[in-house]
Amino acid sequence: MGGLFIENSDEGGIARRLWMKFKDESIFATYTPFVIGLASGTLDSHTFLHCISQDVYFLQAYSQAYELAEEYADDDEDKEAIDMLRKRVLRKLSDHDNIVRDWGFELPKDGTCDGATVKYTDFLMATALGKVEGEKFSGKIVTPFEKTKLAAYTLSAIAPCMRLYSFVSKEIKAIFDPEEDKRNAYEKWIDSLSSDKFEAVASTIEDLLDKLSVSLTGGELEIVEKLYFQALKLELEFLSAQPIIQSSLVPVSQVQVPAKSNLKVFCDFDMTCSAFDSSALLAEMAIMTARKAYLNECETQASQVITPDLSAAWGSLSSKYIEEYEQCIDSIIPAEAVGNFDYEGLCKALENLSDIEKRANAMVVDSGVLKGLSEDDIRRAGEHLIFQRGCKNFFQEITRNEDLIAGVHVLSYCWSGDLIRSAFSSGDSGVLSVHSNELIYEGSITTGEIIQKMESPMDKLETFNGILNCHGNASKPLTVYIGGSVGDLLCLLKADIGIVIGMSARLRTLGEQFGITFVPLFSGLVKKQRELSESGCCPWNGMSGILYTVSSWAEIHAAILGSYKTGDN
Repeated sequence: MGGLFIENSDEGGIARRLWMKFKDESIFATYTPFVIGLASGTLDSHTFLHCISQDVYFLQAYSQAYELAEEYADDDEDKEAIDMLRKRVLRKLSDHDNIVRDWGFELPKDGTCDGATVKYTDFLMATALGKVEGEKFSGKIVTPFEKTKLAAYTLSAIAPCMRLYSFVSKEIKAIFDPEEDKRNAYEKWIDSLSSDKFEAVASTIEDLLDKLSVSLTGGELEIVEKLYFQALKLELEFLSAQPIIQSSLVPVSQVQVPAKSNLKVFCDFDMTCSAFDSSALLAEMAIMTARKAYLNECETQASQVITPDLSAAWGSLSSKYIEEYEQCIDSIIPAEAVGNFDYEGLCKALENLSDIEKRANAMVVDSGVLKGLSEDDIRRAGEHLIFQRGCKNFFQEITRNEDLIAGVHVLSYCWSGDLIRSAFSSGDSGVLSVHSNELIYEGSITTGEIIQKMESPMDKLETFNGILNCHGNASKPLTVYIGGSVGDLLCLLKADIGIVIGMSARLRTLGEQFGITFVPLFSGLVKKQRELSESGCCPWNGMSGILYTVSSWAEIHAAILGSYKTGDN
């Protein structure tokens, strides 16, 4: 978790930097069954009442923590601000039942504190009392610096919880449709958390944390970071632990499906999983290999090397491919939108890409750019390949999960299946199937030729269909396809759930002209949750013309797997 206080120094105070660093936790909270049910209005009232009944225990802990923090604060202005926060908590405590009635609900008389609540409140009180891992206070806390430090620690255990509820409620509020006939039963509660008043409280706590942290050392700031992260995790655990009575659409992998059904996840690789294009990586490796070989052979200096011609050849091939590809995409985009979703028309249009991809690969082979790479170098490059944030963690978890019957397939135009397999195998990510082109070797050295298996959207679709057809008479699996390029469109649409990440402007324009609708995944799940509640049947089905957009792999992970483990690259 290091590096926070060196990086992002221009992004505001410590509270904002910590929130941005651990934003994935807030995304996971948004995709919990509780929040999806809340946003859709389908959440069982007993679950909602259980959740808000826990407010009393949270508020009691906040009151005690604020009282201690006020005592610790050395500055009169800080003391006054903390006192105001404590008084607000006390007012909410005394009027809690009336507030809940204003929301349209009546709390049960026999509410009890649940395990997830205890974990957070115990953590908060331990922090406020100075029982902080990595910190040693000498007897009674008396020095002004010790007190200021402990006040900062206490607020770092409160700030993320308030910010999380503000964030989640605003995410929900943003997708409310004012034209809907049926009003969300929980709208007043959501309004209270997304209000300017609540935002002002969350900001006050963050401002205090910023101010109290100014004098802390690097090691003490690391403790602030750990406390902040722990508080956020415990709040996420609290939301995840809420007892869900009704059927939930999330996580997708746990949706109740007929016996013997399973989940199949398909994914593109370049720029969907990887942070860099594999074609450029392999070409650069080959150019460097040729340059080293030439130097060794000629025993001369780099300034006299002639091999940059190979680099120029690759640059020319790359530029030509990009130019032809973009011209082709522009040419197949209809001048006017077709209206209704037209899958067949899109298929015919994308057939034009096939010739470009095949011609580009043939030119790469003829150029000899890929000649001379060793199998070991390719595998090492794969093992050190940089992934999109959160991607590798997703695949590691889905392939390790023994309770989940899942097939994982990577469909890619990449020239080297070995590169992809090595990239996923590092870190013990489990077994998955790779469907791509392959480099040809003589011994363990590439000849420069390619076994051309995956060169067009049609090739991807054929592979996708072939994998599904292997099931025969068995129950059809639930299919998820994850991609971000035009070449993925046909598979994205054919899958039950097509998720677009890193979408280009051309992909959106092309899709919309053929009647495809792009919907943010969160709002799409909320709508599908309503459908599930109304029909009682799983609402996912392919060929609907709807694709779901995400901004990060955290959204994909949260929606499909639900659980979250830290430590990803």
